[in-house]
Amino acid sequence: MKRPHRLIVAAGIALAYATTIAPASAAPASPADATATAAAALDASNPFATVSALPFHYPAFDKIRNEHFKPAYEAGMREQLREVDAIAANRAAPTFENTIVALERSGQLLARVSTTFSNLQSANTNDALDAIDREMSPRLAAHHDAIYMNGKLWQRVKTIYDKRAGLKLDAELLHLVERYRRDFVRAGANLSAADKARLKGYNGEIAGLQSQFAQNVLKEANASALVVDSRAELAGLPEADIAAAAAEAKKRGLDGKYVIALANTTIQPPLALLTDRATRTRLMAASLARGSRGGAFDSRALVQRLVKLRAEKATLLGYANYAAYSLEEETAKTPEAVNKLLGELAAPAVNNARKEAGEIQKVIDSEKGGFQVAAQDWALYTDKVRQAKYAFDESQLKPYFELNNVVQNGVFFAANKEFGISFKERHDLPVYDPDVRVFDVFDADGKQLAIFIMDYYARPNKQGGAWMNEYVTQSTLLGNHPVVANHLNIPKPAAGQPTLLTYDEVRTAFHEFGHALHGMFSNVTYPTFGGANTPRDFVEYPSQVNEMWATWPEVLANYARHYQTGAPMPKELLAKVQASRKFNMGFITTEYLAASLLDQRWHQIAPSQVPTDVLGFEARALHDAGVDFAPVPPRYRTTYFSHSFSLGYSAGYYAYLWSEKLDADTVEWFKENGGLLRKNGDHFRQTLLSRGGSADAMDLFRNFRGRDARIEPLLERRGLTGN
Repeated sequence: MKRPHRLIVAAGIALAYATTIAPASAAPASPADATATAAAALDASNPFATVSALPFHYPAFDKIRNEHFKPAYEAGMREQLREVDAIAANRAAPTFENTIVALERSGQLLARVSTTFSNLQSANTNDALDAIDREMSPRLAAHHDAIYMNGKLWQRVKTIYDKRAGLKLDAELLHLVERYRRDFVRAGANLSAADKARLKGYNGEIAGLQSQFAQNVLKEANASALVVDSRAELAGLPEADIAAAAAEAKKRGLDGKYVIALANTTIQPPLALLTDRATRTRLMAASLARGSRGGAFDSRALVQRLVKLRAEKATLLGYANYAAYSLEEETAKTPEAVNKLLGELAAPAVNNARKEAGEIQKVIDSEKGGFQVAAQDWALYTDKVRQAKYAFDESQLKPYFELNNVVQNGVFFAANKEFGISFKERHDLPVYDPDVRVFDVFDADGKQLAIFIMDYYARPNKQGGAWMNEYVTQSTLLGNHPVVANHLNIPKPAAGQPTLLTYDEVRTAFHEFGHALHGMFSNVTYPTFGGANTPRDFVEYPSQVNEMWATWPEVLANYARHYQTGAPMPKELLAKVQASRKFNMGFITTEYLAASLLDQRWHQIAPSQVPTDVLGFEARALHDAGVDFAPVPPRYRTTYFSHSFSLGYSAGYYAYLWSEKLDADTVEWFKENGGLLRKNGDHFRQTLLSRGGSADAMDLFRNFRGRDARIEPLLERRGLTGN
C-alpha cells in the first residue's frame, strides 16, 4: 500500500480545524484589518503578530523561534474567542453573512500559528516544541469546545440551518451551512450542561494522549535503532548505506560500530538487502517490539486509555462505538460498510500471500537455507523470486532513480504534461533545514499558482512516513494562495554520494505530489472547503491517481536515466518493471488489510470491552479477521500505529483502500481517453481537484467520471480476481 502520509490542512477558521468557502462576490479580507486586534494582543516582535510579508504569506522560518509559539497560541485563542463572542452576541437576526461568513473569517492568528507549529513539530521537532505540544494540545481542545459548546452561537447556526430552504442559497453555500450544523452537533452542542462538561474532559485528555503517543513513536524509533558491531553483519548493503550507518553510529558516540535507523513501518527497508539472517532477525525483532518493550516510550497504556476515552465519548454522543462516530462524516458512512470491504478482500489477499510464501520457500530450499520463511526473510527472498520471474531485482533500478531527476523530470514533468503547470526553484525564501527546497509553481497562463516546499530526507527529529501539509490554504474570502509541502523520509546518503531511490520511494514521491496538486489547484471561497479538506476516505484518492504516472511509459522514459551516464533505462528492464506491477501484491494487500482491520477492531469496541492485554487483543483480532499470517505482519502494529492513535486516521486507515477503488476506476478513465493529455488533466482539475470540499465528495467523483466507481479495476490491479 501507499506510504503513510501526514496531511495537516490549514484552517481559515480554527474553529473547525479544517478549511471552508463564501460567496464569490465576497471581498478578500484585508490582512491589516484581519490582524489589527491580534497584533495589539501580541508583542510586535513576534513573527505571528502580523501576516507574513513574504510571497503568498510564506512562513518567516528565519524569524520564528520556539519561544514565539506559546504566546502566539494564547493570543490567537483569546482573539478568536472575542470574535466568536461578538458573533454570538450580535443583536441582528442570524444571517449567512453575519454568522457563517463571520465564523469563516475568525481565528486567522490562531490558524497561522497552529499550522506552522504542527507542521514543524512533525518535520523538525525538538524538546521545546514537544513540550509546547503536550501543553497546548489539551488547551486547544478546550478552545475548540468553548466555541462549539457556545449556546448562543449554536442557536444562530441552528436558526440558519432550520431556515435554509428559504434563504436562496446555492448548492455550495447550502453544503457549508449543513457542514456547520453537523460539526456543532458532533461536538456536543445538543448535550446537557453536565454531559458537555464530561465531553470537555474527554477531549482534553484525548488530545494530550495523542500528542504523547506521537512523541513516544518518534523517540522509541530512535531508541530502538539497531546497533551492529561489524561490517560483516551488514553484508548485502551497498557501500553508501554502510557509510551512512557508520556515520549515524559516530553521531551517537559509537565509533567503529554501525547503526541502522528504523523506519515507521513494520518491514524495514534494509531487510531487502541484508544477507546475514541473524542481522535480519535482530532488525525485525527491534521493529516489532517498538512501543511494547517497557520503558519510558512504551505505548500500551496510552492505547488502552485512548481507546476507552474515545469509546466513552462516542457513547456520550449517542453512537454505538467510536468507529460509528468517526465514519459518519466519511464517504463509507458506517462500520458495516468498511467491515464488508475489508472482509471481502481478506481471504483472497491472504491466499495470494500464502502462494507467494510458497514461491519464496522454494528459493530458500534450493539454496539449502534450512529455515522456513519468516517476516524478516520476505523482502530479501521475494526479490530473488522477482529476479527469477522477471530477470531483474530492485538493485538494478536504483541507479536510474536519482532523486533530483525523479522530481524534475518525473514528478514535475508529468504535472506539466497533464495540467500545463511549471516550476522554478528559488533560494531566497527561508527554510527550517538546509535540505529543504522551495519552488514557485506557475499555471499554464504564466501566473503564479502556489509555492511548493520539498522536504524529502529523513532526520532523527522528523516523524516517520510521508505526508503533505499546507502552510497556507487557498481561500478567496481570505485572499490566500496555496503554500503546500511534501515530506518523505529518504535516508540521506553520505556526503558526495547521489540519492538513489527505491521504486517504492519513487512511487511515494508521485503519491504525495498528488496531495500537493489537490492543495495547489484549490479554487474555493471559504477556508473550510479549501485545499484537501475532504473526507479521509476520499482525500487519498487524488494522490493515488497521481501514482499512475510513475510507470507511465512517456514519464518513466523521461526520468529513469542512469545517474552517472545519463543513459535511459534499457527498454528490456523497463518492460520487466511494467510486467511486474502485480508482483508481491498478496503481501502488500495483506499487510495493509491487517493494519486496517486492527484499526477498526480497536474502535468498534464499547468502553467496557477495552482489553487489559494490548498485544493479546491484537493477536486475537488478526486471527478472527483471518489475516494472522506470521510471515506478513501488519504494516503497523498497535503500539506504533500513528495513523490510528495520533495522526487523525482513527477508524480511518481503511481510507487508502476505499480511495483506491476510485483511483483504479479513474486510471481506467485516463487510459480510455488517451492518457497523459492536457484535456484530461483539465477535466480532472475543473470537476474535482479545484473543488476541495465544496460539494459532497462522491458527487464530485460522479461529476468527473460520469457514473459511480466500479470495483473491478481495483480487484484486477491487486490480483484479487479468480480467488
